Amino acid sequence: MNFRRPWYATVLMYIALAGFLVFLGFPLLWLLSASFKSSGELNSLAVNLVPAEWDFSNYRSALERQNLLPAARNSLLVSLTTMVITVLLSMPMAYALARLKGRLRAAGTVWILTSQVFPSILIIIPLFLVLRSINLNDTLFGLILVYVTFTLPFTLWMLQGYVAAIPSELEEAGEMDGASRLTILRRIVLPLLAPGLVATAMFTFVSAWNEFFLALVLLQSPELYTLPIALRSFLGAEGQTQLGPLAAGAILATIPSLIIFTILQKKLTGGMLAGAVKG
Repeated sequence: MNFRRPWYATVLMYIALAGFLVFLGFPLLWLLSASFKSSGELNSLAVNLVPAEWDFSNYRSALERQNLLPAARNSLLVSLTTMVITVLLSMPMAYALARLKGRLRAAGTVWILTSQVFPSILIIIPLFLVLRSINLNDTLFGLILVYVTFTLPFTLWMLQGYVAAIPSELEEAGEMDGASRLTILRRIVLPLLAPGLVATAMFTFVSAWNEFFLALVLLQSPELYTLPIALRSFLGAEGQTQLGPLAAGAILATIPSLIIFTILQKKLTGGMLAGAVKG
């Protein structure tokens, strides 16, 4: 039977969607507005979404005074490298975990879940000592290894769910057609896994890009600071916080994430059925 959705259900759905978009978009619009306001207007009690007088000096101050560009370069290097290493490691591990049967899969699942129980603050001191013992403390490479260690369990857990959703009959059909295991993985499994790879890549990049606590503890040299640590320099003592440059720096910090998401989001739907068609 073909049931038509009532008109009021459609109206309520669009109202809920509009409310959700406003809930997500209003803080970003307010931050964008604050980045163009003068310090006097920001410190006043007036609440205006549109600045009374547009002030572009906040962006110049953010770029010139707080060395955001070197920090952004460090964050981009760390985030992209963490993303690539994590995806390359989690892809074969997730496939093996999803295709395992019995106790081995249960043991792997327990390991993944257990690794997510402990907060980073509990192991930061041993982690600091280990990195110092191998001369990787206060280095971007050491920070990348730490980020990979923290993001790998969750990305593995998320990606193995995508692998488990791929019917094994597709691989069996490929074997019957004479395809090798490598060909099956490359032409059948990998295209179907593309949305999962994009999702895990985005999660890894955003997690590394926004991470603050580990970078604050493990990095001591100012030239190695990542963007979240550089933004902290806008926060001063009472009454000394630079709200305008801070808002401008926060807006600039969101641009790389938006660019990466725009590039990768096209792959979310492009690989949904490609593997099944090729197989």
